[in-house]
Amino acid sequence: MEIKNTMEIGIDSFAGASRFPGLSRGESHVQSMQNLLDRIVLADEKGLDIFGIGEHHREEFLDAAPSVILAAAAARTKNIRLTSAVTVLSAADPVRVFQQFATLDLISGGRAEMVVGRGSFSESFPLFGFDFRDYDDLFAEKLDLLLQLREKEEINWRGRFRAPLEYQKVYPRPLQDPIPLWVGVGGTPQSFARAGMLGLPLMVAIIGGETHRFKPLIDLYRRVGAEAGHAPEKLKVGIHSLGYVAETTEKAHEDYWPGYEVLFNKIGRERGWGKITRDHFESLTGPTGALLVGNAEEVAAKIVRHSEALGGISRLTFQMVSADLSQDKLLRSIELIGDKVRPMVLNA
Repeated sequence: MEIKNTMEIGIDSFAGASRFPGLSRGESHVQSMQNLLDRIVLADEKGLDIFGIGEHHREEFLDAAPSVILAAAAARTKNIRLTSAVTVLSAADPVRVFQQFATLDLISGGRAEMVVGRGSFSESFPLFGFDFRDYDDLFAEKLDLLLQLREKEEINWRGRFRAPLEYQKVYPRPLQDPIPLWVGVGGTPQSFARAGMLGLPLMVAIIGGETHRFKPLIDLYRRVGAEAGHAPEKLKVGIHSLGYVAETTEKAHEDYWPGYEVLFNKIGRERGWGKITRDHFESLTGPTGALLVGNAEEVAAKIVRHSEALGGISRLTFQMVSADLSQDKLLRSIELIGDKVRPMVLNA
């Protein structure tokens, strides 16, 4: 069948620190990491386009060094592109970020990408000696440096939060020139406008509410980008959404809800949100809701509707491990996304 569009479909994942009966904490973490790498290998075998690894500095996650995980995945895969999702640039050293992903690009034969953002948790700021009150200023300055590092190997740069670089050469250089860099955003107009001004691809995290409500922000991104002189093909938009696919919608909901309830009520207690209810969950899995949880046909149709509602998207990634799903269920979901969802979306 003729392919009608070129939307990329992929997976984003955290490295959850699961505990397994009969194993010590360290042994459980080894198994958790092996399971994650096996999921990336399967995504590659099933023809998915991209796999992203998040970054956290919390006890329940093992992804404090995502570029290391991605490098391990690069050695076991052939075609899938490998990206951060996201690199918390505000609390990182752009020189080290560039070096790590340039190295990943060489290991993978030119399959590395970066999605950089400010992050949704605050733990990394005190950990690396930064003040969370400088959240946005840190990101803006460090993004400027990272873009210069991507553009040229000799840097002459000065800023507020880092020692200056005086005609310093930075190596290694990646195979891709330039290595792809997306900006990950939540819901602030300033973030969308900044990405448009810079002409950088935009990755929008939509984890709740109704997806179509992000249309004004995406329009702002495209308008600012066009006014800054960037070609439309540079202003790509991707969506990152919580998702899980099973053989039936009923099974998908029953599999996903228990872990979703636990996770979001835990985060809600930390941030002062109201309690998540089953009715709220069901509304988010409805026709306009953000959750991509259902059978393959339903999820594929929903992705197409989301793309149309937002004026066209270039990439959709499923965030799949927010619901404490078993390895078998995650592997089966990846199979269904690769074998059924992706072809239906591309031929829609």
